[in-house]
Amino acid sequence: MLASYATWHSRTRNYGAELRRCRLEAVAVELGEYHPLKPITVMESRSRRGVRKGSTSSSSSSSSSSVAPDPLSSMLEGTDPLSLFAAATVAEAPAVPHSATATELGRKRREREEEVGSDFEPWAAKRGEILARFTTTEKLSINLFMGLDKSKASSPTSAVSEKVRTRLEELDDLEEGSQKEMMNLSQQDYVNRIEELNQSLKEAWASDQKVKALKIVIQCSKLLSDTSVIQFYPSKFVLITDILDTFGRLVYDRIWTMCSDPRPLPDAFSAEDVNDTAKETCLNWFFKIASIRELVPRLYVEAAILKCSRFLKNSGIQDTLPRLTAMIRGIGDPLVAVYARAYLCRVGMEVAPHLKDCLNKNFFDLLASFCQIHSDAVQNQLVIQRVEVPVYLTLYSPAIHWILQCVAYRASDALLTEMMERCKKLGNNALLLNSVMWAFRADFVATRATDFISMIKDCDETGFPKHLLFGSLGRSLACADPPESERLPILNEAWKVITKVRNTQDYITCAEIWVEFTCRHFTKREVNTVLADIIKHMTPDRAFEDAYTQLQSVMKKILTYFHNFSVLFSMEKFLPFLDMFQKDSVRVEVCKSIMEVFIKHQQEATRDPVILNALLHVCKTMHDSVNALTVEDEKRSLSLLIIGFIRMVSFGRDFEQQLSFCVEARATFCNLEPVIIHLIHTVNQLAMETRRVMGGSHSRKTAAFVRACAAYCFITIPSLSSIFSRLYLYLLSGQVALANQCLSQADAFLKAAVSVLPEVPRTFSVEGKQRSSEVFLLDFISSFLSTLLAVPDHPEQGVLYLVRGLLNMVQDYTWEDSSDAKVRVYISALPLLAAMSQENYLYTIPKVDSNETLYGGDPKFVAEISRLCETLIGQVLDHLKTLGREEGMRRQGTLAFSLFSCLLAHADLRNNKINQLAVNLWNLSHKNGQCDTRTSVRTLEHMKNQAQHPELSHLSDMLMRLSLQSRA
Repeated sequence: MLASYATWHSRTRNYGAELRRCRLEAVAVELGEYHPLKPITVMESRSRRGVRKGSTSSSSSSSSSSVAPDPLSSMLEGTDPLSLFAAATVAEAPAVPHSATATELGRKRREREEEVGSDFEPWAAKRGEILARFTTTEKLSINLFMGLDKSKASSPTSAVSEKVRTRLEELDDLEEGSQKEMMNLSQQDYVNRIEELNQSLKEAWASDQKVKALKIVIQCSKLLSDTSVIQFYPSKFVLITDILDTFGRLVYDRIWTMCSDPRPLPDAFSAEDVNDTAKETCLNWFFKIASIRELVPRLYVEAAILKCSRFLKNSGIQDTLPRLTAMIRGIGDPLVAVYARAYLCRVGMEVAPHLKDCLNKNFFDLLASFCQIHSDAVQNQLVIQRVEVPVYLTLYSPAIHWILQCVAYRASDALLTEMMERCKKLGNNALLLNSVMWAFRADFVATRATDFISMIKDCDETGFPKHLLFGSLGRSLACADPPESERLPILNEAWKVITKVRNTQDYITCAEIWVEFTCRHFTKREVNTVLADIIKHMTPDRAFEDAYTQLQSVMKKILTYFHNFSVLFSMEKFLPFLDMFQKDSVRVEVCKSIMEVFIKHQQEATRDPVILNALLHVCKTMHDSVNALTVEDEKRSLSLLIIGFIRMVSFGRDFEQQLSFCVEARATFCNLEPVIIHLIHTVNQLAMETRRVMGGSHSRKTAAFVRACAAYCFITIPSLSSIFSRLYLYLLSGQVALANQCLSQADAFLKAAVSVLPEVPRTFSVEGKQRSSEVFLLDFISSFLSTLLAVPDHPEQGVLYLVRGLLNMVQDYTWEDSSDAKVRVYISALPLLAAMSQENYLYTIPKVDSNETLYGGDPKFVAEISRLCETLIGQVLDHLKTLGREEGMRRQGTLAFSLFSCLLAHADLRNNKINQLAVNLWNLSHKNGQCDTRTSVRTLEHMKNQAQHPELSHLSDMLMRLSLQSRA
């Protein structure tokens, strides 16, 4: 059927007429008619006979004409399910009991208003910092009571009296049993043992050994009386209170569960809602705890279950907190006492944040006993443990910070002022003053910054260094602004103290805090002075190597407030400060942060030489960090930052300077391929911009510049490792050269692309997976063929030499055995050849004489095209026969239909042989039902429409010979 090849005749095209026929016909629409934006009202209609509900009608018309229903609205059937749910929720909501008086409601409303909000920093946020800060290398010990093994659960048949006697004996064992002491524990061993005890507590509770659980909690609480390794005490407090929190939560949940019969308690329950069994159990727990002889464990364990007081009495928490606060006065060690107050304040903020009086009482009791910190007993203990007074005082900071944070939360200025005045009256009050500045609202501290500076000056520096106090003040001033007139005096007073600090770590820690205040309120002059002082302190003995974290923070704060890079790089000390980051990884991170800020905040392109030189240096630092071990994600990240910088460089109409910058950038960033690709795109855009600015004129200077751009691209593209990047950039550069009338350069680019095609591998890796390269190769060849329509033949290379060269490459390329890609290329080349045979081309490039002008429809040229088309069709038909023998029916049908579509669009079907070939291809594509029926139907409809035009009337006869075959 396909034995004889037809003689090719291209269909004569009138592109202008075809375009006009494709345009949509404008139709006038009256205002009274339906409009798609007109609202549709959903109406509900109910019929006794069960007709469909939810019919729709237009809001602007009452006619009986049928309107298509809105499927979303009709599904609702007039009922909104969310409204139904809300109505059901309201209906099921419990009514307020009649016993709730106006006074009770008002009290509960005030309590809700005073609840802890998201602006209160929780204890969990401080826990990790305390554990990391307060460490020790000394050996630790744990004294634990083991007791007698009498905590086994009694049998169900035991008498109540027997159970009570057993429990009382077990409680006696809490005080009189044997002891187990674990000695010479490292800090990590100690932490592991505490974690094991926490787990043992949970296991004992789960196995209904409640007394054993209580034993564990009591013995752990006793450890808080031990200050033998005093510098570890804050971390010990965190670990032990974790166990206490677990115990308190288990007890509360148990009693809550007992109250859940027959229905769960509401969140705002009262003691009257609690059943007698739960009350008896709760009271039993408090009696057990009251029997503990030692003050510290009794205090901590009762505080842990303080929330359970609600089950016994509505004012249970309110009555218990003052009593526990008073009990702390009996603790002799001031460090143990202050942490006990901190725990009580923590529990109080969790269960009753509205009871401010108890929180205030804890703070004022702390002030009253503050003198104990400097007592002889404490000093003797410090001598024995060889702990310096400043180190000892820092142990108090977490506890006092927390107490003050609880007291100051949403406190009035009058109360804060009173607390501040009381602190001022105490001697050696540097520790308290430091905590006040940490815990009080930043705006309160900032408004009174001058007063705080006066108090800092009056402090004795031997116990608590003044630079720490200024550091705390600086943190507050970083969050709130002092009066404008006081800012410079504040900075001067602070820096007088900071610059005298000899220890470099202490110095940079404090300086880092005040850099933000300086950047926030002052100009580059003051910031430059601060940087000079930092360089002066941190350069000797390479002290900066131990302070990269703080130095990075300084850089981050500068970049936060200085977005004008002309100002930033005009600082004399900024680049020397950058040079202090000499560790490669840190230096790269700092450079990345600079580039991120530049890309984010630089609004306009720049040509400022100061900015360009500095940022080239920064980008080069990032580029030079790339080596064989650098992962692809890091390369991609660095490339994006450098590309972002290149995009912001513009020399306006000084195109030669822009090209020089690209040349320099190519040499600087040669190891990052994405940057090189971007530079090639930039140079091509530069060539096109030159043509646009010059209005299309092609002076010698413009032509020379465009050729220079082409040379840049031609030299750079071969350095790329990605074969597809080279192909597309060769094609792009050839198109740009062609648009600028640089025919020899365009010819060189296109020939280079053809020469690279044989190097394309059959597969390539995408995200670690091997993919066939055929799809990408076919896409490129299609784009290449489209470009060739506007490319004139070289006078020395013969007719259609680029097309022939491409087709020869396709012929010689090693395709996959089961691939039809080569034949698809041949079919895609036929539309190009048909377009080349027209008298007027579909598109041309201004001022470039294409083959349309060179040959002027010469019969020899058209005959050459016809011969080439016949050869390609012959290759396709041979392949179709091969598929028939190899039983590739589906592939055969698809290719046959593709060739049929090509002939229909581009061949002159008035020629009998071509017409017959098209009919044969149609029949072959529908053989065995391999062709998509919907596509075939649409094709026939298209042919019917085309046949209505006089020049295509012959399609009517052809339609009579085409038939549809359904799939078997």
